[in-house]
Amino acid sequence: MKPVPVKLADVEKYMEERIGLNTSFDIGLRKFKILKKEVHLYYTNGLCDTQFIIKILEEMVHLNDRERVTSQIEKVFENRILNQSVEKVSTLDEVVDQVLSGLIAIFIEGEKEVFIVDTRSYPGRQPEEPDTEKVIRGSRDGFVENIIVNTALTRRRIRDERLRFEIIKVGERSKTDVAIGYLRDVANPELVEIVRNEIKAIDIDGLTMADKSIEEFLVKQGYNPYPLVRYTERADVAATHILEGHVLIYVDTSPSIIITPTTYFHHVQHAEEYRESPAVGTLIRWTRFLGIFISIFLLPLWLLFAIEPQLLPEAIDFIGPNKDSKLPIVLQLILADIGIEFLRIAAIHTPTPLATAMGLIAAVLIGQIAVDVGLFVSEVILYASLAAIGTFVTPSYELSVANKIARIFLMIAVAIFKVPGLIIGTTVYLIYLAQIRSLNTPYLWPFLPFHPKACWEILIRSSVPGSKIRPSIVQPQNRYKQPANK
Repeated sequence: MKPVPVKLADVEKYMEERIGLNTSFDIGLRKFKILKKEVHLYYTNGLCDTQFIIKILEEMVHLNDRERVTSQIEKVFENRILNQSVEKVSTLDEVVDQVLSGLIAIFIEGEKEVFIVDTRSYPGRQPEEPDTEKVIRGSRDGFVENIIVNTALTRRRIRDERLRFEIIKVGERSKTDVAIGYLRDVANPELVEIVRNEIKAIDIDGLTMADKSIEEFLVKQGYNPYPLVRYTERADVAATHILEGHVLIYVDTSPSIIITPTTYFHHVQHAEEYRESPAVGTLIRWTRFLGIFISIFLLPLWLLFAIEPQLLPEAIDFIGPNKDSKLPIVLQLILADIGIEFLRIAAIHTPTPLATAMGLIAAVLIGQIAVDVGLFVSEVILYASLAAIGTFVTPSYELSVANKIARIFLMIAVAIFKVPGLIIGTTVYLIYLAQIRSLNTPYLWPFLPFHPKACWEILIRSSVPGSKIRPSIVQPQNRYKQPANK
């Protein structure tokens, strides 16, 4: 840690070598003389609010007219800098980190401490409703790429003096701001400590992929396709989980917030259920559960009936394929699944004005012609489309993709082993989910291990006044959302 030199010429030389002053156009230096002392101000263009800097400069320049020459110039500066966030540092390493983060550094000739003033104004968009978590009724503000805005949106909803946001810089080169949000008297201290230590232990050049990189270090997912943390871009959803005792991770440059710990059933919840009455919310929840079930099991079940038509009762024997095809049914289903994945990827990369045209081409030309030429039987298109709709019904994008992988695994098992394949494949699938743990949290809780009251909360959308106890899975210090005697 290099201390601040007394001579400003040495500081300027250090800045030229360390951060590219006079080479990088966005690193700036403003020199002026205040009370017969040289003063240097360092800043980064694009990350600072110019108007704030101008006001600070005006106030300092006016010191020449209002103040006498004094040896206590540092005290005079400290009292005259018009900003709510001013601190002093004594090493050049700290100065470099702060300047590159968008703060300004004020050096005074002969002084061994530097004023760091927060004038950050990061480029970014205004809060707006997330595309992936829309609701009919409810707030329209969502998280953005600015960590300061995101923590403010959360604190606006939880004005509790026990709400904590601990900030950590991660990445040797990126020095990305990562904040841990939790309620001090509710969140499990051991969980907070685990998350804090895991983030501090991250050793990497930079977090260009922001929250996703943090997730991979935090939960060490490997090739497990199932999501071990939940993402949200809604401030109300994040605030709800903080109140339940979860620990949230905010990463600068990302509009998604990481919620920990989570189970499988955290990924099937949606804010829309809580914006309707409990009865309507329960109906929406059951409909969503049905869609998720269809996305996993519909195609393997239909494939089994297509291979073994004698298993079908006479009343519903019409659901089997009514035409013969040169391609095996299982291959048709896999090709249809891949085709739908092509369309999903194409939709991401297609400009919005062309997306409708692409959908018409896919539905009318590709789908219909594929049936007419005999590549697919019509039932394959029907059931593959139903499974795709079930995939889109799944609130969590990460969970929907993982379920698609499970569906393909089950179809292959059915194609090879028929009925035993479906039974064994489903058993292996459930055992696989049961052995997953996210930050020591059982993935299928509250069904495995079984917790009756929590199961009821999963199946039935309870009213807010009736939901008084926080989920035990997060091991909260304070179990009650409301006083126990109410």
